Amino acid sequence: MTTAIFNAEINKIKSLLIGFSMKLTRNQENAKDLMQETMMRSFANRDRFKEGTNFKAWVTTIMYNSYINHYRRAKTKNAVIKPIEDLSFLPGNTSTEMNGEKIILLKELRGMVNDLDDKYAIPFKMYTEGYHYNEIAEKMDLPMGTIKSRIFYARKKLSAKVISRYDINPLKAA
Repeated sequence: MTTAIFNAEINKIKSLLIGFSMKLTRNQENAKDLMQETMMRSFANRDRFKEGTNFKAWVTTIMYNSYINHYRRAKTKNAVIKPIEDLSFLPGNTSTEMNGEKIILLKELRGMVNDLDDKYAIPFKMYTEGYHYNEIAEKMDLPMGTIKSRIFYARKKLSAKVISRYDINPLKAA
């Protein structure tokens, strides 16, 4: 597309573009900036426009995409990081304070794990000790899908035991 043809086509739809940019931005200054950016992008990429297609749709798509890109940039730029009150989850926090209640609860949980069938308990224990799925599968000589399934069902069974014994849902309590 030549510069002369481009200018003629833009002049035909200029008022429509101004209205569309106002509708998107709801601010006259931002609408002017969006118009300018759209004109620059469409002019720079005029060789990509296919003759015989809808020029108005092509330019409005450029405008809309420019607006969306600007909106996304502004959204992440203005994001405020909320202060964190509880830092107990950080790796540097190595609090090992155990009171009697926690010790009893931990023993009961270990007992629940030991009550599981070995086909569920062994992979679950290995997983909680830090082994990856593929390592457990290799050591137990089973497919990784089987290991993942058994760990999933072990969690499900343990969750049901905790709910029945303590009348709480461990997945929602955290």
